[in-house]
Amino acid sequence: MKKAIVLGGSGQLGQCIQAADTGGLEIIYCNSQDANVLEEDQLRTVFSRERPDVIINCAAYTAVDAAEDEPLRAAAVNAQAPELIAQLCLEYNILLIHISTDFVFDGYSPTPRKESDAPNPIGAYGKTKLAGEEAITHTMEKFVILRTSWLYSEYGNNFLKTMIRVAKDRGELSVVYDQTGTPTYAMDLADAIVKIALMDEPVYGIYHYSNEGVASWYDFAHAIFTASNMNVKLHPVLSAAYPTKAERPKYSVLDKAKLKKNFKLDVPHWRDSLNKCISRL
Repeated sequence: MKKAIVLGGSGQLGQCIQAADTGGLEIIYCNSQDANVLEEDQLRTVFSRERPDVIINCAAYTAVDAAEDEPLRAAAVNAQAPELIAQLCLEYNILLIHISTDFVFDGYSPTPRKESDAPNPIGAYGKTKLAGEEAITHTMEKFVILRTSWLYSEYGNNFLKTMIRVAKDRGELSVVYDQTGTPTYAMDLADAIVKIALMDEPVYGIYHYSNEGVASWYDFAHAIFTASNMNVKLHPVLSAAYPTKAERPKYSVLDKAKLKKNFKLDVPHWRDSLNKCISRL
């Protein structure tokens, strides 16, 4: 039986992996107390004791706006930690599955981004995540980096749960409609991660995984309220109405052709997955 360790196991994606059908994969979940990704001694102790076949790195600094004020802290978790993890995976001959983001792109192009497209992050969060990718690719060959976007689920804090909570209090909301991407059900991503981890010889490299389809945040919110049978008065507004510390990519749709070809994975449409998540909530 293959063994995997999930770093960042208490986060949204880590909890989704725990809830997924893990098949023949034995998985150990580590939070920052069990294995701090910035502490080599802690990681080495866990790696040596467990001798995993796969490391799934879900640990990340994801506070996009706060990263503008704390770039060094974001860089420590998003760039320095992946480099350390990659070095240990190389030493112990372990496959590394690392989670990255659509924020490595600037969002200026109106076509879905391919893995071969040149990254150009526009904020501290995206820059540190790209630095983490580069640290991995420069350190080892036995890796699968999965860039994803707009994650939500029943677990953790995310847009879906925020919309439902706020709508119950207000009944009327304004949501931006000039940022476009693909809502991605973290349970779908978790299923894909497990399937890749179970493969005997996955094709290494950088891949994109999001659900199929395209939406604005307004579209996503509208679909959430419709699926939840909530009567909410929703107003589409421009991003300028809600200025943020960090600029967001305007167009964050990811091309999944490479992933579907090399891993033979089915990718659900975001509306179908949203309905599944709502029913579970």
